[in-house]
Amino acid sequence: MVFQEPMTALNPSLTCGKQVQEVLEQHSKVSSAEAKKAVLEVFEKVKLPNPAQSFKKYPHELSGGQRQRVVIAMAIICKPKLLIADEPTTALDVTVQKEILKLLKELQQEQGMGLLFITHDLGVVSEIADDIVVLYRGDVVEQGSAKHILLDPDQPYTQGLIASRPPESGRPKVLPTISDFLTGQKLSAAQRETMTLHSEQQPLLEVNDLKVQYLVNRGGFGSPPHNFVALKGVSLSVYKGQTVGLVGESGCGKSTLGRSIIGLTSPSEGEVLFKGIDLLLLDKKQKRELTSSIQLIFQDPFSSLNPKQTVGDLLMEPMKVHKMHTPSTRKSKVEELLVRVGLAASDYLKYPHEFSGGQRQRIGIARALTVHPELIICDESVSALDVSVQAQVINLLNDLKEEFEFSYIFISHDLSVVRYMSDEIAVMQAGEIVERGSADQVYHHPNQAYTKKLISSIPKFKL
Repeated sequence: MVFQEPMTALNPSLTCGKQVQEVLEQHSKVSSAEAKKAVLEVFEKVKLPNPAQSFKKYPHELSGGQRQRVVIAMAIICKPKLLIADEPTTALDVTVQKEILKLLKELQQEQGMGLLFITHDLGVVSEIADDIVVLYRGDVVEQGSAKHILLDPDQPYTQGLIASRPPESGRPKVLPTISDFLTGQKLSAAQRETMTLHSEQQPLLEVNDLKVQYLVNRGGFGSPPHNFVALKGVSLSVYKGQTVGLVGESGCGKSTLGRSIIGLTSPSEGEVLFKGIDLLLLDKKQKRELTSSIQLIFQDPFSSLNPKQTVGDLLMEPMKVHKMHTPSTRKSKVEELLVRVGLAASDYLKYPHEFSGGQRQRIGIARALTVHPELIICDESVSALDVSVQAQVINLLNDLKEEFEFSYIFISHDLSVVRYMSDEIAVMQAGEIVERGSADQVYHHPNQAYTKKLISSIPKFKL
């Protein structure tokens, strides 16, 4: 079996080679030398760079895509007849995902094994599956050839799954969800317009020549430390009511930029101007007063919410910190927020573990709204959600933007979602913005080879 999150599937205290070798030694009568040789061969097969070096490395020393290759090597080392891949590419960016899908197909053909591929990404399904089984609430609702299921589904649930994906052309005002198909609701044909900027407008946020570097020591004891430059002079503007999408491969600096804007990471050079005031020059008290207007929605709501606090306490805490509302009215304000994000007022007394992933993301959104921000940074906030829940959260974010005139920085490696959400897209590579323009222009007519590579890696229906 190949698991979704390789970092939790691997033992952090053992080298990658030893972990894979252990599997072979447990299930086969081979010597230690033979087992090591077999591991190096399988590392070569899964295309890990420099297998001998990868053998000696610990999981934290590899990238996400490389760790996933180690987990695949561990799964195939004993030459199984069936490989179960449970969301193996969900957390990966599109280029690494394309490599992993290609690798799995090659291994399947080479070893003649069956592959059970579990995923909520229908584009991925179209690239890898011969047959598809559609599950809903524990039941099989539809099954058949990939071509039939994806191009001519019989069941409303399957039709809803396919329709929930952001379209490649056009920008419907509201993305359809599964409930629309199950209830037979007629979908609106209205299209959403992107924001047009005027030359006299002043930016709400202006980032100028921002640089972030970390002191790292990867060579072990005695080796000299060196600087790793995460951001290499990034400049970016966001206007009131605008959504700017930030895309790029893992490690390109997207999240570092978001964390630098909100103050969770300290830049070494540059300016972060919010309403003309440089946030980097403020003292702690001034920064707290101003940065309440900038909020961050994290990728994983479960790890960003305190499991010991009720939802009511989680949402009331920012109000207390920023001295908003009177103590007697805070509870009613929290209940109003819960209803506004599609939850119930009675959820006030529940704990985070009592909610689904999509509901927890709504709690994360509600928490960001408690202090009435003007700019919200969404850091991969829909990446881990299935397509229908993703559509619900995207619709909610757009409704809130229209109602409260928020500005968004929408960080994601999913270009189709970013194109749907954004007025403008900025493409990041190795700590720099390499291309920027209107969402449709960047998506349909990219100038840079890197952007073209990202877009060509998006899984599309290829039947």
